[in-house]
Amino acid sequence: MANVFLIGLGAGAASALLFASIVSGSPLAILLFYLSALPVMLAAIAWSHMAGLFALTFGALSLAAFLNSWIALVYLAAIATPAYVLAYMAMLGREVAPASGTAPAEMEWYPPGRIVLWAAWIAFALVVFVVLQFGTSFEIYKKEIRTTFERVLKLQARIAADQPLNIPGVQNPEQFLNTLVAVMPAAAALLSMLTSLVNLWLACRVALVSGRLRRPWPDLNEISLPPSAAILLAAALAVSFMTGMPGFIAAIGVAVLALAYAIAGFSALHALTRTMSARTWLLAGAWFSVLVLGWPLLFVALLGIADSVFNLRGKYAAKQPPSPPIQRT
Repeated sequence: MANVFLIGLGAGAASALLFASIVSGSPLAILLFYLSALPVMLAAIAWSHMAGLFALTFGALSLAAFLNSWIALVYLAAIATPAYVLAYMAMLGREVAPASGTAPAEMEWYPPGRIVLWAAWIAFALVVFVVLQFGTSFEIYKKEIRTTFERVLKLQARIAADQPLNIPGVQNPEQFLNTLVAVMPAAAALLSMLTSLVNLWLACRVALVSGRLRRPWPDLNEISLPPSAAILLAAALAVSFMTGMPGFIAAIGVAVLALAYAIAGFSALHALTRTMSARTWLLAGAWFSVLVLGWPLLFVALLGIADSVFNLRGKYAAKQPPSPPIQRT
């Protein structure tokens, strides 16, 4: 337990330092800030969930002592606790009784697709909580967040508060502000979700390389979401057409669920093209179009939805010829 406690202290200190580096405002500090969840995840995955608890607790206490309690609460709610929850889910498993009574029990690990879904809901909850701090009325929210964005942009451009906003390269600053108000919450949720999943992957890889990953490495080509997620996506999409705050919040839910399905879609694409001779070109074209254009991600998400509802991977695997028997000499 002493070793776990010391690991937790070290991970918490590293996480707090990475989080506090954002104060400098340099591009490198922003990258370090996005990695602030990594030490907590690594402690929870490579050692135990208790090490993760010690890490998030010590990280929050360090920030409260050296900065202030408000920053510590933000760190605890937005970085450390989500990191601990995802790491805990990644290492969650149970023993399954074998079909034969003489065979040893096997471990069943929490599916990666459900971890992706957890990351989506955590990002959604965090952003919705922040949005509601500006007001429960959509009109009040738009006014408050628009004023905040305008103030920040004027500070960055060194424009006096009583002067009109002038953004270099932007012909219509008013329309630009309105666009920021509309898309920023969903964009923040997507960034939060992606950052959490990348940090989780990095933590698991480090644990695997160091020999401390207690679960077998999952096949990322088998990531799929449960069918119930499609029902949630349909409900969120329907509510998003409503006016006011309910529709705005539902749109954030649509965004994170669409990204979750896009991740599942890429996993399905990798699995479905395994036996194709042009697999490399197909995958390269898909990734290139998504990274450069962006909008083809919608079709990847639709593939993820279709695979979740119709079990495309299972049907495709059933049509493949069985593997040849192993020749023993």
